[in-house]
Amino acid sequence: MTQLSPENASKIGFIGYGAMASRMGTHLKKAGYSVTAYTPSGKSPDPSVRMAGTPRDLAKQADTVIVCVPDDEALAASMYGEHGALAGIKTGTLLINTSSVSPEATTRLADAGKKVGITVLDAPVSGSTPEAEAGSLVILVGGSANDIENAQPIFNAIGKVTIHAGPSGCGTRLKLVINGIMGAGLTTLAETIAYGLAAGLDRTMLFDALDQVAVISPHHKRKLKAAKDSNFAPQFPGRLMQKDMRLLLDAAAREAVPVPTIAATTQMLSLGRRKYPNEDYSALIGIMEKLVANDT
Repeated sequence: MTQLSPENASKIGFIGYGAMASRMGTHLKKAGYSVTAYTPSGKSPDPSVRMAGTPRDLAKQADTVIVCVPDDEALAASMYGEHGALAGIKTGTLLINTSSVSPEATTRLADAGKKVGITVLDAPVSGSTPEAEAGSLVILVGGSANDIENAQPIFNAIGKVTIHAGPSGCGTRLKLVINGIMGAGLTTLAETIAYGLAAGLDRTMLFDALDQVAVISPHHKRKLKAAKDSNFAPQFPGRLMQKDMRLLLDAAAREAVPVPTIAATTQMLSLGRRKYPNEDYSALIGIMEKLVANDT
């Protein structure tokens, strides 16, 4: 199968072109691809990118369609119906869904793609805006080995590692596993930092000490450094992390897997989403710190 290099599949259509997708698009353009985008607002962070009027219009022009939208509802709105991408996509086109959505939404899209003669890869990414900026995302792909090999030049342009998670749907499921670990780890940090402060530990010492220990991941150390300065600029907005916890909680229930830690994490991140939906999900650290400060 021929790989989708700039020489034989140069036109990429991006549905959803926000903080993550626009950074991916920049790397794809550097690799020689042309990028057209669609957003519901008609706006793009990159004014040099041509915007399509509807997902259908975009799909008609593209050799490969990449989708990067926030949730199941946005995916359905962009894929289905009279103006959806599937109404205009060409037979043989590859559709790469990088969105973090439910396993059910992933299965529906794969089945719909078969009906119109296209291949769909679920390929959510692990990493936030810094990794997207650096082109060092980890791509978690569900699909056949041949289809993934076909798309590899695109994945190489936006990421440092491509993981073949298994058949269609497995990329989505692996993404939920990874984000569950992220969310639970951050919630534990928020709670234990609150305890330390309430117990009288010096704030600067506490944050600096946690930055030195091996039990905390590099990702969470980055969050700690920002939280020390009360910087919760959105690299991964709280509304999206809470959504992923909700998806994992539902997916685990469907498999009859008890996940009480994830259930508690979802509740804590719901608090974060309620207070600061568009700030980074690590704003939960700040919420817990304020709670302790107000009680002392």
